[in-house]
Formats: sequence, structure tokens, C-alpha cells
Amino acid sequence: MLFNLRNFFSVSILSKSSKHLVRHFWYTTGNWWKLSLISRDDRKTIVENNCRYGQPALMNVHLKGRDLLTLQNYTADELKYLLWMASDLKQRIKHNGEYLPLMQGKSLAMIFEKRSTRTRLSTETGFALLGGHPCFLTTQDIHLGTNESLTDTARVLSSMTNAILARVYKHADLDLMTKEATIPIINGLSDSHHPLQILADYLTLQEHYGGLKGLTVTWIGDGNNVLNSIMMSAAKLGMHLRIATPKGFEPDCRMTKKAEQYSKEYGTKLLLTRDPLEAASGANVLATDTWISMGQEEEKKERLKAFQGYQITMQTAKYAASNWTFLHCLPRKPEEVDDEIFYSPQSLVFQEAENRKWTIMAVMVSLLTDYSPQLQKPTF
Repeated sequence: MLFNLRNFFSVSILSKSSKHLVRHFWYTTGNWWKLSLISRDDRKTIVENNCRYGQPALMNVHLKGRDLLTLQNYTADELKYLLWMASDLKQRIKHNGEYLPLMQGKSLAMIFEKRSTRTRLSTETGFALLGGHPCFLTTQDIHLGTNESLTDTARVLSSMTNAILARVYKHADLDLMTKEATIPIINGLSDSHHPLQILADYLTLQEHYGGLKGLTVTWIGDGNNVLNSIMMSAAKLGMHLRIATPKGFEPDCRMTKKAEQYSKEYGTKLLLTRDPLEAASGANVLATDTWISMGQEEEKKERLKAFQGYQITMQTAKYAASNWTFLHCLPRKPEEVDDEIFYSPQSLVFQEAENRKWTIMAVMVSLLTDYSPQLQKPTF
């Protein structure tokens, strides 16, 4: 097709700012050569869409169509992008009162083998707020693992929905879903990882401290799925990690080896100890989780005995940095952290809970659409 000078010069009809948006869109998407071939009305539509939904992000990150099973599979830039997306959506929807129907016409299958408060509510309300239709499915609602294999379920849901968020007992089930499904799979929690929780934690810390790089995060408690997700991501964002666990409840050795590798690669510090006070020394963030996860109820007596001395109290906080804060993914038991810490001004647990919504929305928008953050990229 011949170069169309008439269409090219008709760009001058648009305002100066509009021309910038059109040029920015077409150059950043690799379609600059088509600028002269589009009609005036089409250019106007491009401008309106970018004004409404945000200009393309100035990061070379493309997550559409990806799965999210573990933060190990995401680079530093990709993690920063998800946090940027969450901040953008929170600002535009909550604070600016904008309506962004980015999920309009889309549906989400929510498979829950485990009960949930924050994961279910954040996903259902978040997806609906974006104009989509979430479908909540428990083992009582579908044939999962009973009269129908996981393979068949993944294939059926792929033909009817746009993504699957699954909260399961075995991480291996998620791995199988990704092999059989043709749509993105999102880990709502498994025995190995809880990526959505940690994204919410990081957004909370980003909002509170104004940045993540250089923070020291201390984990006091069980070497569980939540800790695994921190270990697979903290160093990528420039955070130091100090871990205290009782003997026999250390994190998986494979996770430890990988965390050591990340620490070396990103120039951060990693400490593993059995002494909670040693771990708390100089910490900006004190974090813990339940000592008894779902499915471990029979181990309650043994676990309570093993975790004696691991409760986070003001005595623990005395060893932390002066600007310390506290995180807990909830639900919380008093033996894990006392009321004085949990309900203190330094406790960010309820802001952390709310941010589950904005981070899962960021994940869904990133994996299912071409929308890019409009707000200025925050400092990490």
C-alpha cells in the first residue's frame, strides 16, 4: 500500500496532546508505520481509549496470557509492574471514583477446595467491580476429583471462562491445570505458595514506606507457603530477609537454596535462625502467619509446643527498627501475636487485607487485557 500523505497530515486536526497519545500508542506498540493509514475517526478512538484506560506503560513487560502459580516465575520488573498496576487501579477506582469495565464480557472460574474470607471476597468483588462475572465453585458444586478428572475439568472450564483461580491443597494440581488448560491459571493458595497474599503485602509496604528497596523483613513462625512466596520474591525487590523458625519447621531446603541464590544475585542479605529476637534485630517489618494451617489440625498440640517463644510481642518489637510495622495475612490467633501488637498503630493488617483486592485485580487485568497503568510509576 502506498504511503498516504493525506492521512498522515490529517493528524494535525487533533490537539497537541492527542497527537502525542496517538504517536505514543503506535510507536510503543510497534505499529508506527500504520500511523498514516488510519482514518481520522480511528485516531480519535485511539486517543479516547488511551485517555480513558491509560497510556501504554513505559516498561517492557507483557503478562497477558501468563499463569501465576509462584512468584519464582516472575522477574523483578514483572513484580514491580503488578504492584504498579495495583496502585493504578486503586487510585483510579477507589480514590478517583472511575469506572473501568476492563473485565466486561469475561468470566472467571473460582475453584475453592479450602474455605476463605479474603481470597474469595477480594476476587469476587474485584472481578465484578471490573465488569466481569466470577463463578464460585467448591468441591460440592462441581465434579472435581470425584466424578471428573482434573484434566477434564480444566479443559471444560477453558471453553467457558477466561481464567481459573484455584485455591487447592496440593500445588501439583495447579501444575496439572496449567498443562491442560488453555487459559491463565492463578494460584489462590496451595500447600507450597501463596503469591496473591505476598503481592498484597508488598503493596501495603510500598504505600507505607514509599518504597521497598532496602527494607528488612523479618519472618517469625512456620516455614510455610506464605514464607515461600516471600523467599521467592523479596530479594528481587531489594529487600533483606531474616527468618526465625523452630527446629523441624524450617522452610523447604529447595526454597532456601533458591532464596540464597536470589540474595546473592540482587545484593541483599538473608538470615535463617532459630532465635526470634535475633531475627527481629533491625527489622522494618515483623511478619508472621498461622502456626496451624488448614489440614494440619491433628498436629495442633505438637505445633503449639514447638512454637513456644515465637509469639510476636512488644518485647520482640524492641529489637526492631524504630519505624517497624507488623503484617499478618489473617486469620490470626493470639498465640501468634498479642493484642498489643496486632491492634497497635504499627499494625498494617487491615490495610494489608484490603490490598488483597487491588492486587488480585491487578493480576487479572495484567493476564487478561492489554490495559497499562496510567499513573506515574512509583518508586520501588
